Amino acid sequence: MKHLFTILAVSVLFIGCTSSKAIKNDLAVSNPIETSVNLVNVTNDKVPVTINPGRFTTQTEIYRIPKVVQGTYSVSDFGKYVENFKAYDYKGNEIPSTRLDDNSWSIPNAAQLDKITYEVNDTFDTESSGGIGGENPFSPAGTNIESTNYVLNLHGFIGYFDSLKNAQYKLDVTAPSTFKRSSAIQETGTQTSADGKTTTTSYFAPRYFDITDNPMFYGELDVEEFQVGSIKIVLSVYSPNKVHTAAALKESMFTMMQAQKKYLGDVNSTPRYDIFLYLSDGKETSPKGMGALEHHTSTVVVLPENSSLEGLAESMIDVVAHEFFHIVTPLSVHSEDVHYFDYYQPSFSKHLWMYEGVTEYFAQHFQVYEGLVPQDKFYATMLGKIKTSMSMDDAMSFTKMSENVLDQPYASNYYNVYQKGALIGMCIDILMREESNGQRSMLSLMKELSNKYGKNKPFNDDTLIAEITQMTYPSVGEFLKTHVEGITPINYTEFFDKAGLELVEGTIETNYIQNDGAFIFAPNRAKGTIGFTELVTQNSFWNENGVMAGDVLKSVNGTDLTFENAQQTFTDMYMWSPGTKVKVVLDREGEEIIIEKELTQSYTTGQKLKENTKATEKQRNLRKAWLKG
Repeated sequence: MKHLFTILAVSVLFIGCTSSKAIKNDLAVSNPIETSVNLVNVTNDKVPVTINPGRFTTQTEIYRIPKVVQGTYSVSDFGKYVENFKAYDYKGNEIPSTRLDDNSWSIPNAAQLDKITYEVNDTFDTESSGGIGGENPFSPAGTNIESTNYVLNLHGFIGYFDSLKNAQYKLDVTAPSTFKRSSAIQETGTQTSADGKTTTTSYFAPRYFDITDNPMFYGELDVEEFQVGSIKIVLSVYSPNKVHTAAALKESMFTMMQAQKKYLGDVNSTPRYDIFLYLSDGKETSPKGMGALEHHTSTVVVLPENSSLEGLAESMIDVVAHEFFHIVTPLSVHSEDVHYFDYYQPSFSKHLWMYEGVTEYFAQHFQVYEGLVPQDKFYATMLGKIKTSMSMDDAMSFTKMSENVLDQPYASNYYNVYQKGALIGMCIDILMREESNGQRSMLSLMKELSNKYGKNKPFNDDTLIAEITQMTYPSVGEFLKTHVEGITPINYTEFFDKAGLELVEGTIETNYIQNDGAFIFAPNRAKGTIGFTELVTQNSFWNENGVMAGDVLKSVNGTDLTFENAQQTFTDMYMWSPGTKVKVVLDREGEEIIIEKELTQSYTTGQKLKENTKATEKQRNLRKAWLKG
């Protein structure tokens, strides 16, 4: 790999040297598109961008900013954040251009075009108000522009010409010299200004996909690096109030990724993997969508800054583990819809059960398989997914939902890919181990598919299930046909029974906003308040602290609770962990009640899985093969 990268670097330098001179062949189709993003000359939170494509010979060219980006399954319309779009000829005069829609601009007389310029607003600032004209991009896919931090998901800044979809890109990013920067994209050089105040870093992308696949982090970052096998991990953290550091998270990330690498075994991986963590401080202009977005060699993560270190580390393990496992699918195993992704008019694969579901299953299963969590915790996680999935349309065809994920009623069931999708992966894993006497698994199947296809060869969407059936067992094919293509709900008890497990009632751990998946709060829209329901008596933490049904939540950790900030507040509370100090103010029929405590683990009553004492040797052996213990 080092040798290949060296050759590529030399070829890039050669291109850079020849393109900077007076070139006879200056055609756009023959040269990289030269782009620049300036993080110094920012006005009103708008970043100036310049695009120089080379000389066109066509009459009309269309320039687009992505409407949808890979890894997300909703419309983002990044073009809505572009202002002051202008086209210029070779004499520096502005020439006509027409905005066709939110994401597209037409440039007639394109043979005269020298360059285009525009300004880009960030998406983080607009999340509290519902965005510019509607739905917001998912925060980890979004952009941030502030004096101390820039989240550069490049699909929000750099677009493409319809006629140059396979063009190479040269990107220059100018920033204050004091900024730290982090990205896995190929860097080709740096140049510092005469006064030493700014630095321009040059990057190279073989095609537009590599622009969208390589986010960047710039600003006052805290950065730690560590090695996991042959992979260099770069952890970059931006904590606005300096609450958390990369050093504090380094050990848990190392332990997790070391276990992941052991779990994956000989699956091909990247020589470098970047983790970009933006910690939201909950302000009006801060991002609200918690989670992460995967890329081939990196992931962007957004989580609450007010989390305890233990809670943040636990969330990072779940979130980053999921994103890292995407190196298996869809990054190594994917359909033509993914491989030839259309950022303007995308079509979607039928197999979100695999891309997101199996990935989420791996992110949970590896933790118990490699001894990071006890079996009881893994059981509780999967039972939680069963309960959540059954609150959605459990009889919806998963392949049909996947293929039509932007449309209703399928769009509102998308979250089920992380619930039922993971359970589909679990069931196939159990079937594979049963049929092979523990010799094959869901992971071994994905390795076989990866060897058959790989990142440069897509599979046919319509024939994948038939292929998997041929590669595995009739029982796996029947399961996929009945429960993934078909509309028959899964009887999970049958699969647990195969592994010698049974469901029983008992005391189980829960969080501070739910009892075994059921929310303990309810809104009173007439009064504009949110209060505890009767279920609070079954949540040990609140019950032990004297909270009663009907008590209204006035404030949480100093923030008054409103309908507008309820989602953010409850997300923060969901991530609370034992040991965290909290202050909650309640209103009980006009009386103010203050609960200022250090959190203890909360419990409730519900179903849990336990080993069946009457399990056969075959069942016990299957459970041992499945959970490695």
